[in-house]
Amino acid sequence: MSLSSIQRFELKKFVKNLEFRRGSHTELVSVYVPSGYELSKVINHLQQEQGTAVNIKSAGTRKNVIDALERMIQHLRLYKGTPPNGLAAFSGNVAEREGQSDVQVWSVEPPIPVKMRLYRCDKQFVLEPLQELLDAKEEYGLVVMDRRDATIALLKGKAIVILSKTHSHVPGKFKTGGQSARRFERLRDIAAHEHYVKVGDYMKEQFLSRPNLKGIILGGPGPTKNDFYDGAYITNDVKKKIIAVKDITYTDEFGVQELLERSQDTLADEEVADEKKIMSKFFEMLAKQSTHVSYGKDHVRKALEMGAVDTLLLSEDLDDSVIEEFEQIAKSMGSSIKIISVETREGAQLRDIGKIAAILRYQIE
Repeated sequence: MSLSSIQRFELKKFVKNLEFRRGSHTELVSVYVPSGYELSKVINHLQQEQGTAVNIKSAGTRKNVIDALERMIQHLRLYKGTPPNGLAAFSGNVAEREGQSDVQVWSVEPPIPVKMRLYRCDKQFVLEPLQELLDAKEEYGLVVMDRRDATIALLKGKAIVILSKTHSHVPGKFKTGGQSARRFERLRDIAAHEHYVKVGDYMKEQFLSRPNLKGIILGGPGPTKNDFYDGAYITNDVKKKIIAVKDITYTDEFGVQELLERSQDTLADEEVADEKKIMSKFFEMLAKQSTHVSYGKDHVRKALEMGAVDTLLLSEDLDDSVIEEFEQIAKSMGSSIKIISVETREGAQLRDIGKIAAILRYQIE
């Protein structure tokens, strides 16, 4: 699963708040609780760590560690159980001057399930697992094939990972002596059919279990790829994920690279498709049903407070404080929120008309 624009903004804001916090010594506590793990076991572990902390030689560090653990324990007890996606929690004395005390606690329920369990006491908080969620790239399947060979790969960010290769036993174009042309062609068709079935099975095996997979691009020379796509070799679940079919020359690693080069338009469109769709809807309504949209800071705030906003559109070019202000009002009114980049033409247009817009539930005066 990938992060929505608002989930990414919220998590980025949370990480940004903690990444520059520092302890005078190893006294900042980080705890990650995986999805499905019992909080009571975590609390028991932290209580044991409190008992161990009494042996810390430095009186100041000892006090800060014990206090941080106590704040963490009390905070975790507020939860009735582990949230569905797990929990990341942080506590410690973050006073700017040594000798002062300002023990605080923070926690976040990650938008994607946490699989790791961690306890660490250090000079800074352990934020890498959350930063990895922010850095996580959507994945695309890449398949290059003809009647004899196929290579299946995964595009993750900018990295290509070869997942599997397969080679059929389709005879070459020149038959051996003594074979009739019809029988020879039938053997070729049977071998090609078995090859297509195998490739379809590999695609199902490699791609359906990947929650971050956004689409599959299929490529190959000549009509082979179309015969494969149009035939009964791919399950409907796999076929629904195919977003493009491209004509390429090779079917090995070079073919995968060639497929990627020829798919830049598709990938670029996919990356911003959701954003362009909602913004196109806004501008279309602005042209044809202007009473059902609003834009500009003051006008949209008024519509929000009336409960008239269905979808709030916020440019990422806004200050965080403004995004937070409008987000809070939108949430209280049950409005959905989209944070729009400035990388598309529509996103740039939103920036140019005031950076804030809305699609309304109903017409307002």
